[in-house]
Amino acid sequence: MNVFDIIGPIMIGPSSSHTAGAVRLGQIARKILGEDVVQARIELSGSFARTYRGHGTDKALLAGIMGLCPDDTRIRCSPQLAQEKGISFSFLETELPDAHPNTARIHLTGERGKATTIVGTSTGGGNILVTEIDGLKVTFTAQCNTLLVVHWDRPGTIAAVSNYTATSGINIGNFQLSRTRKGGKAIMMLEIDGEVPDAIMDHLRAFDNIIDIILIRVG
Repeated sequence: MNVFDIIGPIMIGPSSSHTAGAVRLGQIARKILGEDVVQARIELSGSFARTYRGHGTDKALLAGIMGLCPDDTRIRCSPQLAQEKGISFSFLETELPDAHPNTARIHLTGERGKATTIVGTSTGGGNILVTEIDGLKVTFTAQCNTLLVVHWDRPGTIAAVSNYTATSGINIGNFQLSRTRKGGKAIMMLEIDGEVPDAIMDHLRAFDNIIDIILIRVG
């Protein structure tokens, strides 16, 4: 058992679920986007929607989107920081069917025009679960290095990626595939034991049928 499972994360309060977990959701959304955010539209569901003002969930999500950590005192003034950075943001209360009570759907647009939508849940103790990326179902906690391979669903693509990682000495601890339809856009989720060198990332990007490669590093 990790010590943080017992004493909780080092964070700015008041709630590990509504604050620390929300910061981490924002951080992961930013990493998936892969560039500085210029616009954020955030839908809050369940308990998040009902209590976000009192618990500072809105401030925490904004802080994470800007790259702040759960123990950063600037979380309290993240709306002002976002305005100073020229980031447009809005919050919408909604109900996502069958979602965990602490769920957010985060729509981000980056400075170079890239856009992404992430659905994630704060599961308690500062922990999170990402359940959707751009309409594709995923399941990962970002507690270990996680490689996301967005690709076209073509024969041999999965084998090419898995064979290359194996011959490069990278061990896959967990693998998941999601696709919109046969032959459509798909995403591989690989939880990796250890590090993934940048050279391997560059090599994977050159593979046929690869749309994007995203590495979410722990820490």
